[in-house]
Amino acid sequence: MMQLTSRLGDEFALAETDYRIWRAQIDQTWRGWTGPHGGVIAGLLVEVARRAGGDDLPVRAVDLRFLGRPADGVLTFRATSHPVGRSTAVIEVMADQEGKSVASAAVTFGRTTPTQVPDLPPTTAPQVPAPYDCVPFRLPPEIVSVGAHFEIRPAPGPLPLTGADEAWMCAWISLVPQLPTDAATLAVLADALPPAFFPTLTMPVAVPTVAFSMHLHTDLTQLTHQPVLVRATNASTVGGWSVDDIDIWDRGGALLASARQTRRVLG
Repeated sequence: MMQLTSRLGDEFALAETDYRIWRAQIDQTWRGWTGPHGGVIAGLLVEVARRAGGDDLPVRAVDLRFLGRPADGVLTFRATSHPVGRSTAVIEVMADQEGKSVASAAVTFGRTTPTQVPDLPPTTAPQVPAPYDCVPFRLPPEIVSVGAHFEIRPAPGPLPLTGADEAWMCAWISLVPQLPTDAATLAVLADALPPAFFPTLTMPVAVPTVAFSMHLHTDLTQLTHQPVLVRATNASTVGGWSVDDIDIWDRGGALLASARQTRRVLG
């Protein structure tokens, strides 16, 4: 099995340029519907938080807000640490572009500790065919160039832009190039599928992310290989706002992360 040693930040030349200040370059191949892929910005915010002081603790939660409309090019990240005891820390990261804030995130890190409370089983993975029994599906590069960075193998269920009656999707997904499955790449993978109501449409519309949250259900100490199983379900789409719930499982059926996205429907 191939060992993956690079991380998400390496793909975007993430480098510390001053104390607690980092820069990264997002090129046009990572464009989504209306600008740089939101999952990539989320992943970079998580990676900056890790480098800023959370490397010794596993990521437990991410809470992100978009404050402006990012564009391709250089982003600058500034991090602030907030220790919350011996086993927990919160690191806030701000992303700026050309002097304007475009996103901010609070990333919670927490040590795994034994307790007297019994572990409860997480949500079970849906029963679907194995990854390589599913036919690959490529997002049209003329619509979203970032599609070239994902290998998507839809499991049974509705597909985007097919006029379906159900607002959900489920697929095995890998990053291209493949990177280790850590909290930063899980943030990217959580945003890999189109908005979950897209199967009900026949033409795409712009639906930029306004808020994104993610919760980890494991400390990721065990190596997890891609593809992972991603299921996105529309919780509501009302009055120009849309909310999706996303779950990610490994190939053994273990729940890795769950996320929620709030989007603005512009179409």
